[in-house]
Amino acid sequence: MEPTFSFATRRAALAAMASETFDLLVVGGGITGAGIARDAAMRGLRTALVDAGDFGGGTSNRSSRLVHGGLRYLEHGWLKLVFEASRERHTLLRIAPHLVRGRSFTFPVFRGGRRPVWQIWAGVWLYDMLALFRNVHRARLLTRGGVLRREPLLRDQGLTGGAAYWDAQCDDARLTLATIRSAHRHGAACANHVRVEALEKAGGRVRGATLVDTLDGARFAVRAHSVVNATGPWTDAFRRLDDPAAAPLLRPTKGVHVVVARSRIGNAGAVTLTSPIDGRVMFVLPWGSRSVVGTTDTDTDESPDQVAPSPEDVVYLVRSANAIFPNARLQLADVVAAWAGLRPLLRGGGESTASVPREHRIEESPSGLVTIAGGKLTTYRVMAEQVVDRVAYRLHQMDGRPAAGRPGTDREPLPGGEVADIAALEAELVHDGVEPALAHRLVWAYGTEAAGVRRLAREEPALAAPLVPGARVLAAEVVHQARREMALRVDDVLVRRTGLALYDPAAARAAATRVAALLGAEQGWSKEECEAAAARFDDGVSRMLAAFRPQT
Repeated sequence: MEPTFSFATRRAALAAMASETFDLLVVGGGITGAGIARDAAMRGLRTALVDAGDFGGGTSNRSSRLVHGGLRYLEHGWLKLVFEASRERHTLLRIAPHLVRGRSFTFPVFRGGRRPVWQIWAGVWLYDMLALFRNVHRARLLTRGGVLRREPLLRDQGLTGGAAYWDAQCDDARLTLATIRSAHRHGAACANHVRVEALEKAGGRVRGATLVDTLDGARFAVRAHSVVNATGPWTDAFRRLDDPAAAPLLRPTKGVHVVVARSRIGNAGAVTLTSPIDGRVMFVLPWGSRSVVGTTDTDTDESPDQVAPSPEDVVYLVRSANAIFPNARLQLADVVAAWAGLRPLLRGGGESTASVPREHRIEESPSGLVTIAGGKLTTYRVMAEQVVDRVAYRLHQMDGRPAAGRPGTDREPLPGGEVADIAALEAELVHDGVEPALAHRLVWAYGTEAAGVRRLAREEPALAAPLVPGARVLAAEVVHQARREMALRVDDVLVRRTGLALYDPAAARAAATRVAALLGAEQGWSKEECEAAAARFDDGVSRMLAAFRPQT
């Protein structure tokens, strides 16, 4: 029987947090906190994880959706980071083959650009070398004609050549969720929508926290020998719960992405470009029938709770895309959706945001609060390993327990990834009567668990239809997410677990009432509660669109 990860699971986790003493409390359910909880649970540590919002609800759902070595990091000389990230890319392709897939990139070079063709070629060769030539495929030099054969709608004026290289694309929110579910399978107590209100101390040492269930307002204390702050852009605010005078660790920068119809841009695949506006390296990435253009990288003092794409951010990205794909002629009105997030970068580096290190730092306060700051999505597993090493050593000092050896987090597949041949999974679903395009999407979202979604749709025919006509999400997926992925709110489903609100906001708004009814049936909501849940989601989408579209 499939393990559940549901509203009832959350209730049991909160009961355990209120009554037990844990070895480790992880605060923050982004990709870093998820990795820490998984690593700790796999070592046998009694672990709890909470997030004030949903799992992956912050920066880990607002990235470029790439698992990459960091080609542009080479110009800053960050060779160690590129080597480490390239190794981790290889690992994630193996343990999460349904969520992380190889992607070929075209890097065109134009006359008068920052780098001549030979430097780009030297860069991609070094990139492959730092991956120990274990990248998905080898990079190759492209002539002008070779670039245009790959991307016919690119600007040809001034084009001198380019390169083709490989990285990986991922579903960042679902990768985070799968990592947390793996932690749960190994015994971690995990709960979303639970806020830390205060840290609990004994003898001057942090020994737990006061938690607030944001769904019902209940307050209770959780006891833990160690507490880890893995809150991403909220890192410094959380540290001030421990020490109000704590000096900031972060220099947060704002990253904005826009989503447009792929037919408007016409990119055949993924394209790496340098913006003619300021020379920043950017991407145009395929996402089904959409293209994602990003990202910006600007210093900001916006709160992580309020950060939003501005009209200026969106215009910059649209202008940059138009300069490279001149036939696109994108306007602000062509932007389907946009998202903004804060990179929790470490202070330091030069004046330019591009020169701010992408490395991470682990700090321990005098009261024992462990903080992990900086880093990037691709290297989350290594970051987690180092944090748990620190925690395990402190636990050994505390009670003499033997330090558990590092577990096989680089070998054990994440839930849904227990398969060697993704194409064979797709073929099985098609053979079972699933339309090929739907089979492809289900397998790349759920992996081996796609069969469970199919089973729900077969057992309850009403769940076999899309949420609304034309939407790419089945009603069965919502029920699966409620029972197996701890989806509790409408935006948990439509923003993070399916991405429909970012892919097609109009369809997501139309589907909100149906999603609320399905979640309500799982959680026992009244009709009024279902209506309120749908209305809250609609308001959130309205605010997202209003942030960058002129009001009429």
